[in-house]
Amino acid sequence: MLRLESESGWWLVTHPDHARLAGAFAEKWGNEEFASPEPRRQVLLGIATHDDGWAARDAQPQITRQGLPSAFSIELVGKYSAFEEIDLADYLAVRERAVSVVAEADPYAALLVSLHTYNLLTERADRSTIAPAQLPLLDAFLERQRLLQQDLHSRIVLDRSYAAEEVSWPRIQDHFKLLQATDNLSLLSCVDYRQTASLLHPLSLVSGEHREIEVESLGERHFRLTPYPFSESELTFQLPARHVEGKRFESAAQLQELFHATPIHTLRITITK
Repeated sequence: MLRLESESGWWLVTHPDHARLAGAFAEKWGNEEFASPEPRRQVLLGIATHDDGWAARDAQPQITRQGLPSAFSIELVGKYSAFEEIDLADYLAVRERAVSVVAEADPYAALLVSLHTYNLLTERADRSTIAPAQLPLLDAFLERQRLLQQDLHSRIVLDRSYAAEEVSWPRIQDHFKLLQATDNLSLLSCVDYRQTASLLHPLSLVSGEHREIEVESLGERHFRLTPYPFSESELTFQLPARHVEGKRFESAAQLQELFHATPIHTLRITITK
């Protein structure tokens, strides 16, 4: 779940809906300067479904020790340090399921999701917020992901439907970085981030070079990207969300009852050159 505080409660967005927004960004990605993803179908599939493993958990939202919705929030932009608020074994099971769900559909897409997951829990995670006794659990998970990546890559290399450059590690790394970038732009949109940010990695240009993209807030869910990676000078995207009244909740059951009784709204995301 992702959360954004309002005057009277919280906007809540599920992980799968956040990932669909990232996929919508990826569908529009590419112009005379920025390279479009190829193989297109597999890359878009990986981006749009990279959080499908969260569907069951997000259907029954939980609360933190403080009674807040347990969710990614604006305070976590740029870091990953909320492990004290979660059950690590349960969390890793969800992350593993998110990869395996995509692997059942397509190994290329699953490789991108696994690389994203591995990066999130190595380069971007704060291990100091994990209990020392649980670190072996995390490390075993990471080793399984590393071995899975080797297997998935071997499988797509043997697939004659791909051109050699499409299964090269440099191309796969470019697609992994695109997943990271669109995922991050979606996170910024879901929490309506009002500070300047970047899309994490330098991204692939038509020329073969790479450039970092800066994100600037222009107002409510309205962002300017520089340099601009889309062909249309302004784009509007739709984001499903529920608004739950109340700031703190006595139990997860109370939050779940309110969540399921709340209609789905459509929030508007605008991206401008």
